[in-house]
Amino acid sequence: MAVKLTLDGAEHDIEIVRRRPHLVLRIDGRLRTVEAVPGAGAGARDMTLDGEHVALVHAGAGGLRHVRIGGRTFDIEVIDPREEAERAGGGHDDIHAPMPGAVVSVQKQPGEAVARGETVLTIESMKLQTALPAPRDGVVAEVLKRAGETFDKDEVVARLEPLADGD
Repeated sequence: MAVKLTLDGAEHDIEIVRRRPHLVLRIDGRLRTVEAVPGAGAGARDMTLDGEHVALVHAGAGGLRHVRIGGRTFDIEVIDPREEAERAGGGHDDIHAPMPGAVVSVQKQPGEAVARGETVLTIESMKLQTALPAPRDGVVAEVLKRAGETFDKDEVVARLEPLADGD
């Protein structure tokens, strides 16, 4: 799973590479190992980051978090890729590949209704399978890739059209 975070105005790409036996993240292309240390209270966390102890306190609501680490406070915003595409005018109807890879399976065919968040295609990149969801309610207008076909990062792999009732 990949997300983007804004930390003090700078955008960072974060991908969960592995969850077990401990969390491994790819942060801006660099692998980092994170392990929780038991015993921290509510809003406080102790962990190790690449073997170094880190104590942090966090608070916030929605997509905005305030995190205090090492005497400094950082504002972190979680960026929903669907909202980012909508703000950028990237086409609320297009489903883009977040990374290069290949289509594993197609769950929805042209003409089928789909709800926001429902999986349209499943892709694989670097042995990681990812479900690509519909960015909104609609009808699948076209699926541009079949199972086994490859694609590049940000390539449009499927398109939606409004529901017949004018959605």
